Amino acid sequence: MGPSVLRLWGRAVIKKKPDQTQATKQQLKLYENASLIANENAKTAKEMKFMARAMVMATMPHLDPGDVQSWGRRNGDFSLIIQPGIIIDKDTGETKSLGVPYGVIPRLLLCWATTEAVKTKSRKIVLGNSLTDFMRKLDMEPTGGRLGTIGRFKNQVIRLFSSTVSCVYTGKDGFDRKALSIADEQHLWWNPQSPDQVALWESHVVLGERFFNEVVSSPVPIDFRALKALKKSPLCLDIYMWLTYRFSYLGKPTVIPWNALMEQFGSNYKRTVDFHVNFDKCLKKVLVVYRDANVSQNKNGLLLKPSKTSISLNTGL
Repeated sequence: MGPSVLRLWGRAVIKKKPDQTQATKQQLKLYENASLIANENAKTAKEMKFMARAMVMATMPHLDPGDVQSWGRRNGDFSLIIQPGIIIDKDTGETKSLGVPYGVIPRLLLCWATTEAVKTKSRKIVLGNSLTDFMRKLDMEPTGGRLGTIGRFKNQVIRLFSSTVSCVYTGKDGFDRKALSIADEQHLWWNPQSPDQVALWESHVVLGERFFNEVVSSPVPIDFRALKALKKSPLCLDIYMWLTYRFSYLGKPTVIPWNALMEQFGSNYKRTVDFHVNFDKCLKKVLVVYRDANVSQNKNGLLLKPSKTSISLNTGL
């Protein structure tokens, strides 16, 4: 599918919404946000956010990797390795992993925390007194019960801010590694059984100093309306954030091979063809909200041609 077809498809859904009786709620939100993005820039709409660059170049897992000591992805000479936090089990007295952050929730959390760090220039990130209020800031609807969002949300907050990430460069000219603790402290006073109740103490985290310096020195600007529209899929979020970052410095047409894309975005896939199918589905959705992206696919990989970035890297809050 060539770039003209993809962009025409994206423009068509903006000009004319589908029959609301046939379209899903997710599709309608995608079209609505695409129209908003086309009509007003993110800064004016107060929807401009930031994401940590290292977590755009290589991303967190889409699915739970299970009880692992570390997890990583590779993008060319750059590798991102995530090590989960540990605690002592109160029943057995043995250490156990808190788990690696995965899925949509930690991506939204990290975007919000990075934005707060850039905006306030402070390592202390205030989460607030109410769990439900904080979830709504991230455009998440709080629901209880075994399959609800509240328990999963708190679990991912703990996983993310307990993790350590290592950024490793292994190029021809040398070796470079930085280990970054995402948060030195986290104080969560939310009660999942009473998520609307205002706690006596304010929940907050204190970002690790090196992680804070990393995110405020080179954050990637993004349009939060795009994240809202794409938030049902972590792969869709990853593709959007990566494209707007990559187009900020792309100087000539470049083909990214499928096997390299799978290493970067989809290391949980066993076959390249399965990854390609899911990547294609997500790319179509991304191009609805990011119509300036000049992207096409061929048997060798993804062809990127210099394009207008979603939001300029020089744009301030």
